[in-house]
Amino acid sequence: MGVTDNIMVGRYIGKIGLGSAGIANSMSFLIASIGMGGLSVVAPLISKAKAERNVPEINRLFRAGIKVSLWFSVILGIVGFVCIYYFRIFQQSPEINEQAPAFMAIIIVSNAFMFVFAAAKQLSDGLSRTYVAMMITVFGLILNLIFNIVLINGYLGFPKMGLLGSAASTLITRILMMLALLAYLFNTKTFKKYLHAKYKSLQTNDLVLMIFKIGVPSGLQFFFEIAAFSLAVIMMGWLGENQLAAHQIAINVASTTYMMASGLGIAGGIRVGEGRGLKNVRKIRFSGNVALLLVVIFMTAMMLIILVFNRILVELYIADNEVIVIAMRLMIVAAIFQLSDGIQVVSLGILRGIADVNIPTWITMFAYWVISLPLGYLLAFNFDMDAIGIWFGLLAGLTASAVLLTVRFYYLIKKMRLE
Repeated sequence: MGVTDNIMVGRYIGKIGLGSAGIANSMSFLIASIGMGGLSVVAPLISKAKAERNVPEINRLFRAGIKVSLWFSVILGIVGFVCIYYFRIFQQSPEINEQAPAFMAIIIVSNAFMFVFAAAKQLSDGLSRTYVAMMITVFGLILNLIFNIVLINGYLGFPKMGLLGSAASTLITRILMMLALLAYLFNTKTFKKYLHAKYKSLQTNDLVLMIFKIGVPSGLQFFFEIAAFSLAVIMMGWLGENQLAAHQIAINVASTTYMMASGLGIAGGIRVGEGRGLKNVRKIRFSGNVALLLVVIFMTAMMLIILVFNRILVELYIADNEVIVIAMRLMIVAAIFQLSDGIQVVSLGILRGIADVNIPTWITMFAYWVISLPLGYLLAFNFDMDAIGIWFGLLAGLTASAVLLTVRFYYLIKKMRLE
């Protein structure tokens, strides 16, 4: 959604709009990351319950996940609107300070529907029916593209909304996606047996607390990483509007491949969770190996594509030559950190599958807040490396995270075998 919004805004409105949408989307996703990461622990738990053939537990986990998503909607929604109220503390240009808050407010509201969608998605993912959410998401992306074109430009009798039209497009699309997924789950034979009314009397409060207990640290893992990238956006704004727009283009390309890699991490976590339910250490190790191997192959291919089609990818977003030159340099660093980014997100996924969330949270905090951000700031502002200095800091943080998390997974597997 964010990538589509940014491409449409960059093409139709220009670099100020791109910078405004970029920072608003980054801040909104940063806030949402705690909820999205927190809810992601439910799919491995459902996979574990499936391996144990515990249908009532799957029902309880589904309902508990929906309740947690509603709590996240309220709590993180309040956090989002507080950030909007104090938006000027991020010290952006006057134009971005004027345009970004309204855009961000609409995206924050849309996050509530995204949380419910994510919670419902855990059921289909945990039962290894990942195609369900995928098909709805693909349909949603097409709708989002159409709504962007119509609402930004005021086609088909709609008012010309400009930048806010892009945010409204995301809101409408997320509502439709949530409704479509819930309707599918409750009306399809595959899932109806897990959602039968006879389980309604089963209490879920204990599972709500458990999801919060292991979900919040998991969400913080996402938060620390995404916060590093969001603060990088803010630092780019200090350097100038051209650097901010260029950063937004490069980070959009990198985030697209990251989301694909995170899918492998989710799949790995589900298979590892199944191995945990079966108490089969060999299956856990094998599933982790496969997920890591797949992400190395995939991200190597993405690295080559970014290097070869560097300028073509940048020009999808904008025609401003000054922005294009900066963005092309950043894309080279983006290509280099593909492997580190992929390995660290898959490692987080497979560790989540064995319910290991606390130590990985500290690892991600160390990698991004002790290494990445301070190094990026020093290189950009003290060593005058400008925008690329911030990106070298991000590369260092991702690499440290990838190494430490992978070592953590194999250490725990060795420990399991000994026990």
